[in-house]
Amino acid sequence: MEHIKILIVDDHPLMRNALKTSFLGEDDLEVIGEASDPFAAFDLLKKNNPDVILMDLLMPKMNGVEAITRIFESDPGAKIVVISSMENDENVVAAIQAGALGYFPKTAPREYLLEAIRKVADGVPYMPSGITLKLFQGLRRIKTSSMESDLQITITTRQREILNLLAEGKTDDVIAKTLHLEEVSVRAHIYRIQQKLGLENRSQLMNYVHTQMK
Repeated sequence: MEHIKILIVDDHPLMRNALKTSFLGEDDLEVIGEASDPFAAFDLLKKNNPDVILMDLLMPKMNGVEAITRIFESDPGAKIVVISSMENDENVVAAIQAGALGYFPKTAPREYLLEAIRKVADGVPYMPSGITLKLFQGLRRIKTSSMESDLQITITTRQREILNLLAEGKTDDVIAKTLHLEEVSVRAHIYRIQQKLGLENRSQLMNYVHTQMK
């Protein structure tokens, strides 16, 4: 691919500017748009055809995992790289399951970011070694949980805690504070619960919570 068109999705203006600055002097990289939230990104995707989408996870209105899921459902060929300070294995696994082709920490050097974009643009998954280790740890945990469930739907202890708090009417931010988690981690858990239960959206999950968790 000779010319790579990039869409940046991050709610922090300084981060968007830093990313754009990192591409200066790279003739094969062009930022064709930037969005401060997923809904603005959806509008830009309709007007533009980016080769690579750089997506933050913790954003207003909708978290990055949900945004990736929506984009990937409408365009299975979308090439999305998560650019995030959230590096725990739960977020890595959730993002990859949603459709991300790469996961990149915001603290990593510029040259690695350029490499990530070029590889993902060619359809090659990219993750630094530390993130790859977290991904394998998360996958092993999922496999162990699956084996223990013996073909039954398994809700982890943490996920059941979240469901119980949802049943009490608690919001995501209150749940995060109660369980000492990041809000994006709570939302990633909720997304994975929906997948396990075969539910399509948050409304169906809340209906399940109110009918099954009391």
